[in-house]
Amino acid sequence: MTVDVEDYFQVSAFEKHIARNAWDNLPQRAERNTRRILDLFAQYNVKATFFTLGWLAERHPELIRRIVQEGHELACHGYEHIRVTEQTPEQFRADIIKTKTLLEDIGGRQVLGYRAASYSIGAENLWAHQVLRDAGFTYSSSVYPVKHDLYGMPEAPRFMFCPLEDQAFKEIPITTLTFANKNFPFGGGGFFRFYPYALSKWAFNRLNSKEHQSGIFYFHPWEIDPAQPRQKGISLKTQFRHYLHLDKMEARIVRLLQDFNWDTLENIFIRPGH
Repeated sequence: MTVDVEDYFQVSAFEKHIARNAWDNLPQRAERNTRRILDLFAQYNVKATFFTLGWLAERHPELIRRIVQEGHELACHGYEHIRVTEQTPEQFRADIIKTKTLLEDIGGRQVLGYRAASYSIGAENLWAHQVLRDAGFTYSSSVYPVKHDLYGMPEAPRFMFCPLEDQAFKEIPITTLTFANKNFPFGGGGFFRFYPYALSKWAFNRLNSKEHQSGIFYFHPWEIDPAQPRQKGISLKTQFRHYLHLDKMEARIVRLLQDFNWDTLENIFIRPGH
């Protein structure tokens, strides 16, 4: 179970509509929404990995401390949600080191994992894995092995693999299922809101029982917040993707917490049995 801790105005789809220097002037809702998620996880005894923006951690250090104190894994989502495809290796290195250091200083524990904004590690920038390893990360969960208009690397392995000669560093891709030699996304987010819950439940059951693999699920705090401010001037496709079934998401998450067993990426993949 993973949560990408970012606010509604920080999503990649709004980059051209909301300037980063305007973020501090917008209604901020990520802290409240993340606390609601933490309450749900506590209710159902679920531990999760929270991939967190450094920008938010700076402004809400008590939230970061709560994540750690309640036994969840704190991980890195970059400082301000800049896609890796928009960064040089030097810029990327500076971003991840800055954010890793910040999260570790606030949370008081080592940060092992990284997730790229909008799954923006793919075939054209696999150099990012070496930069992550050199910066002290143990794993990445940044590759989505699907074909998508905004991201994706359909030729990537569907399950955890070692992208470097250093076998100690892992890439943990987002969950897919294969039909007719094509990978279909079942890892969460907008796909989870779009599919009927029964289909997602079937997909995770199939993954567990037929392929004997653990599923990776992700969502964002803004996805349980149908009352968030609505953005104007965005395309119909972006409206559909961002706002579809926000009013149903929390109830679906609850069903998912009830129907499956969940833990952190660290506990399942990096330090099983630790």
